[in-house]
Amino acid sequence: MSFATFLVQCLNSVQYGMLLFLVASGLTLVFGIMGIINLAHGSFYMIGAYFAFTLTSLTGNLFVALLLGVVLSLAIGYLLEWVFFSFLYERDHLQQVLMTYGLILIVEELRSILVGDDVHSVPVPAILSGSIEIGNGMLYPVYRLFVSGACIVLAAALYWLIRKTRVGMAIRAGASNREMAQSLGINITLLYRVVFSLGFGLAVISGMLFAPVSTVYPGMGSQMLIICFLVVVIGGVGSVAGALVAALLVGFVDTFGKMLWQDGAGLAIYLLMALILLWRPAGLLKRG
Repeated sequence: MSFATFLVQCLNSVQYGMLLFLVASGLTLVFGIMGIINLAHGSFYMIGAYFAFTLTSLTGNLFVALLLGVVLSLAIGYLLEWVFFSFLYERDHLQQVLMTYGLILIVEELRSILVGDDVHSVPVPAILSGSIEIGNGMLYPVYRLFVSGACIVLAAALYWLIRKTRVGMAIRAGASNREMAQSLGINITLLYRVVFSLGFGLAVISGMLFAPVSTVYPGMGSQMLIICFLVVVIGGVGSVAGALVAALLVGFVDTFGKMLWQDGAGLAIYLLMALILLWRPAGLLKRG
């Protein structure tokens, strides 16, 4: 393997890992604070991809589509928590699984009615459509670098929100002891809606950013959900920092596994999870 090839695969690993982190961080926030096992989280990623396709088609500009998608995702996330997820807090995990699985079916049916069942592509913005030379004549798409940079900025913003703001302090207090947080005057109902909107928004933005790299197709959220649950388990349930470390590990293992061990690439990340859980059964990092 040449150095240029190794560098390209490292860039791909970071991009994929940061994308997984954005989706998985929303999943681990919702479970860690609200206690809900949300099987529909992968469908939120798919909604983002279809937002990118639809809004880009309407506006002709992916950047405008991203701005509109952020606003829509936060509003839809807030409404979803209010009309649907707010009824799940007192239910056991089996009921949560069944109800969120029902939401998957609803989202898929709405997607089929509104957009259809065809496979779609989202054009890369002209300003980001070029490539840069890495070495030995190898080219790397500028848009992939943009996705990596956007994911890193969003991850830094999430860290700042959780660790450096009063909202983040309330989120951490609610994750640690929701009854104590409520007794101290924190509005748990509003906190849950903010957290769910944040988790929904992260999944949607991830889907929008990655849509031009891949295709937009029915059921695309299912595979993302499985991988994100692996990231959450490896990192430690409820730990955003753990999700970051786990997502990068999974990104590197999956990317290099497909290049070095094609027949067993799909098995590599499950072996990674098994080894880490044998070493640390609760995941890499504690909740927080």
